[in-house]
Amino acid sequence: MLSKVLIGVLVAMLGMGYWYYSSTQKRISILTENNVKLEVAAKVSEDSIKALTEQAEMNQQLTLQLQSDLQKAEAYGDNLRKKLRELDLLADAIRDASNLEGRMNGATAKLWRDFMESSGNSIDVPLPNWLQSDPRKGDTGSNQDATGNSSNSSETQTSPAG
Repeated sequence: MLSKVLIGVLVAMLGMGYWYYSSTQKRISILTENNVKLEVAAKVSEDSIKALTEQAEMNQQLTLQLQSDLQKAEAYGDNLRKKLRELDLLADAIRDASNLEGRMNGATAKLWRDFMESSGNSIDVPLPNWLQSDPRKGDTGSNQDATGNSSNSSETQTSPAG
């Protein structure tokens, strides 16, 4: 009878040992899978942090460039306001209106070309008619290379009487 109890205890211990081994192996495989998932998630997080850091650095550089460009533009605007204060446009208009108009159209045409170039428009776009100088005027403005007709409002056109 003792041998039956001993065999029963041994069978029970072997059953418990097998169950413990099987459950431990299942846990190990689950923990291994979870570890792989965590490693992938950590790698993705590190890559995301690296990409965000690089983007932040690039944004900072672009912000500095924009601030520099803004300061240049403000200085240019200040310079233009200063020049405008120094000009006596009313006296110029009274003295020689057509010359003033030619100079104004020439300066505007130059600004128009500069704007087109700075906006990335490398195609040779013709100037609008109102910016084209009248070559018959012989104006001494900055629009010396433009062609076409001026919109000189000081000249009146008459139709032939018929």
